[in-house]
Amino acid sequence: MKVSILDQSPVSSHQTPAEALEASMQLAKAGDKLGYERYWIAEHHDLSGLACSAPEVMLGYIGAQTNRIRIGSGAVLLPHYKPYKVAETYNMLATLFPGRVDLGIGRAPGGSAEATNALSDNFLQQVFKMPELVEELLQFLDDKFPAEHEYAKLSASPLPPVSPEPWLLGTSKKSAELAARNGMAYTFGQFMSEQDGSAIIDQYKQAFQPRRNGDQPYAIVTVSVICAETAEQAHRIATSSLVWKIQQDKMEAKGVPSIEEAASYPLTEEEEKKMKKMKEAMIIGNPEEVHVRLQEVQARYGADELMLVTITHDPADRLKSYELVAEKCKK
Repeated sequence: MKVSILDQSPVSSHQTPAEALEASMQLAKAGDKLGYERYWIAEHHDLSGLACSAPEVMLGYIGAQTNRIRIGSGAVLLPHYKPYKVAETYNMLATLFPGRVDLGIGRAPGGSAEATNALSDNFLQQVFKMPELVEELLQFLDDKFPAEHEYAKLSASPLPPVSPEPWLLGTSKKSAELAARNGMAYTFGQFMSEQDGSAIIDQYKQAFQPRRNGDQPYAIVTVSVICAETAEQAHRIATSSLVWKIQQDKMEAKGVPSIEEAASYPLTEEEEKKMKKMKEAMIIGNPEEVHVRLQEVQARYGADELMLVTITHDPADRLKSYELVAEKCKK
């Protein structure tokens, strides 16, 4: 089973952003050694408890301290940016780390309305132009515009020996259709969606149009996972991220709470129901239980690869979770 890492670079309570980013580095290095396929880091803006606003900066740091694992964005929020600048940035990374760079693209704002306005003008209009933005970005990555195009003589230099691999990330039929139409690999964010992901991935594979000779559809499903030596321990650790999500919804989150802080947090009856539903959507358990659930997810979705997002208060618990999963899945 192919497994990968999605890191949202969470900041725990009593932890600084610098410590959270260092924990992300250590996770990437561990993933490199444990045989994970790829390490992606997410882009968020002014969201309490998430440290990474610039994946391209972290990827330069991480790429220099890893050897094998593919590194990438999960995702560049394209409506904020000009495709040319995105292509330049990821071509630069691919020049530094040949054959290892993924360029994941998304359309979400990644933060509050105020952050969105501070980042870019006319964000909603740019969302509507997403198909054109994606097409332009791919043309820059391929270094190939029609002769009559205004950018025909423009390159997103430096041109790397192996271009970054473009991915489209999403949770809807619209994103799957866009990926298929452009011959892109597709990642479905099951951990943040209540959509029927299996139908969306089926649609993607059926509609896929190769961009280059030999291209085939390729789908990743991203799931939320917490694994520990025992199921009881895993469920206890998971309380931190579950309560943190409740706090985020109430605009109270200051960082991922400790297990003790989470256990003492007062929940309403409605919040307890909500937390139970969130827990059911996660994969929590001992290594054998988690492995079985991952196999079920892969079969149900017809996924080529699974990407795991794991949020815990203690970075050591997060590392241990990925270690235990790797021991089972990479046998």
